[in-house]
Amino acid sequence: RCKNLSVSFWNSYWMLPSDVCGMNCFWEAAFRYDYMKTHPSEKMHLAVVACGERLEETVTMLRSAIIFSIKPLHFHIFAEDQLHESFRDILDEFPYEGKVNYTLYPITFPSESAAEWKKLFKPCASQRLFLPLILKNVDSLLYVDTDILFLRPVDDIWSFLGKFNSTQIAAMAPEHEEPRIGWYNRFARHPYYGVTGINSGVMLMNMTRIRRKYFKNDMTPVRLQWGEILMPLLKKYKLNITWGDQDLLNIMFFHNPESLYVFPCQWNYRPDHCIYGSNCKAAEEEGIFILHGNRGVYHDDKQPTFRAVYEAIKNYSFGDDLVHSLLQPLEQELQKTTHTYCGRVYTVFIKQLTKSIRDLYARRSKGR
Repeated sequence: RCKNLSVSFWNSYWMLPSDVCGMNCFWEAAFRYDYMKTHPSEKMHLAVVACGERLEETVTMLRSAIIFSIKPLHFHIFAEDQLHESFRDILDEFPYEGKVNYTLYPITFPSESAAEWKKLFKPCASQRLFLPLILKNVDSLLYVDTDILFLRPVDDIWSFLGKFNSTQIAAMAPEHEEPRIGWYNRFARHPYYGVTGINSGVMLMNMTRIRRKYFKNDMTPVRLQWGEILMPLLKKYKLNITWGDQDLLNIMFFHNPESLYVFPCQWNYRPDHCIYGSNCKAAEEEGIFILHGNRGVYHDDKQPTFRAVYEAIKNYSFGDDLVHSLLQPLEQELQKTTHTYCGRVYTVFIKQLTKSIRDLYARRSKGR
C-alpha cells in the first residue's frame, strides 16, 4: 500500500511516485495504467438518483467526479420531473465539453408495483435496483448515492471492472469494518452478505452479466433473473427490512456470494468509520478515496469534517488553482474539527486529495 503522503501539499508537490509508493502501490498503479491503456476510448458511465432537495448535493457529487477523472464521463441522472430543468441549467454551464455528457431520466418503476417501490425506504431510493433493466444498452455502470464525493479519479474505481473474475457481477464495500458496531450482524432480521453486510451507496456493476445471470434464492429451487427476483424478494421480506433496497441487495448476495467483488473501506468511507474511533485502516494508510456523507452530515454540524470537504468542493470554481482554492482552505477548516472523533483523524480526509491534485497537475504538465 502507498506510504503516507505529507498533508501539506505545497511542501511535497514534486515528490516522484517512487518516493511515496512501495512495490504494492507501484503494481497497483501499473495495473490501472495498463487497464486505461487497453481501454483508451472507453466512456465511464455514472448513475445517480435525485429526489426532493438533493439537487445541490447531486451537482456537488458530479463536480467531484469531473475534477480528477481522465476518461470521458457520461452521467445518467434519474430525477423527479420538477428537477430536470434545474439540472439542465447547471450542467450545461459545466466546462469540459466533449469530456462530460449527461442524460436525464424520469423516475420509473414497474407499473404494476410502482406504489410499493416508491414508498420503500426513502423516496426514489429503490430506483437503483432497476438500472440494469432500464439502461439496456449500457454494459457497465457505477451507481453512487447523491451524498458521494470523489477524492480521486473515477477511472480508478472503474478499473476494478477489469479485476472481476468470471462469476462477479458487481462490487460494493462492507457496511462496517468493526463487527462490534455493525448493524446487520446485531439487528438484521434477514440474510445479509458476509460478516457485517454490504453498503450500496457505491455500487460498480457489470450490467451485461447482471442481465444474464440466474440467481439462487430462498423462494424457489428455480434460479431467477434480475427482473424476476426483485418483486418476490420484496413481498417475502418487506416486513423485515429496514434499509430498503440495500437490504434486498444484501439478501441477493447472501445467496450468491460468488457474484460480489468487495471494495476496501476507503472506497466508501462513512461517518461510522471514524465517529466511534478510526476503524478503516486502509484509509489511515492511503487516505479516503470516496467520501460518503450519509445521514445528512454535509448539511448539519454533527460531523464538521465531512461538511468541510463538501463545502470545499461545492464552492470550488472550475479552472481555479486547486491548491490555493481548494486544498489549502480545506486543510485550514479541517484543523478546526479536531475536537471531534473524525476531526482527530482529519489527515485521512486530505491525504488522497493531495495526491490526486498533484497527479492532475503532473498529467497537465506532461500534456503541454
